[in-house]
Amino acid sequence: MSYLGLDTKKTAKTVEELNVLLADYHLYYQKLRNFHWNVIGKNFFDLHEKFEELYDDAKLKVDEIAERILTLRHQPTSNLSDYLKASNLKESKSDLTDLDMIKTLLDDHGVLLKQMRQVVEVADKAGDEGTIDLIGAYIRELEKTSWMLDAWKMKTSEKHKSI
Repeated sequence: MSYLGLDTKKTAKTVEELNVLLADYHLYYQKLRNFHWNVIGKNFFDLHEKFEELYDDAKLKVDEIAERILTLRHQPTSNLSDYLKASNLKESKSDLTDLDMIKTLLDDHGVLLKQMRQVVEVADKAGDEGTIDLIGAYIRELEKTSWMLDAWKMKTSEKHKSI
């Protein structure tokens, strides 16, 4: 992979972790579609729109992750059955309450962030700044989205807690 100046053996581990993240994002995307289609109740309009915004973003990230794998001269995983095996996420039921949907997404965000940090750690060992830059931006965006969803589920009587 002389055109990138990266060690192929080291980037192979990065690609393994990127393929797990790709699988995670596919399950996350589908879960967002599920929630978009099945949300009901007084928060329908807000959440229906928010879930669409989130799945549009997830769809872009799926493509970017796959293209990063291709840039590193590997093939991205592309079968649903393989995603189900590789993903750290699990599928979700369709009959959750709006609050349970948000709680589920926040749990998934924790899993996604953990996998993203794993990608960054492995990419750092490979000297792969391109992957670090890509995933670092994802981390920042998902942390902000998580804060917003967490604020949505809070009662107004709750105060911010120190971490």
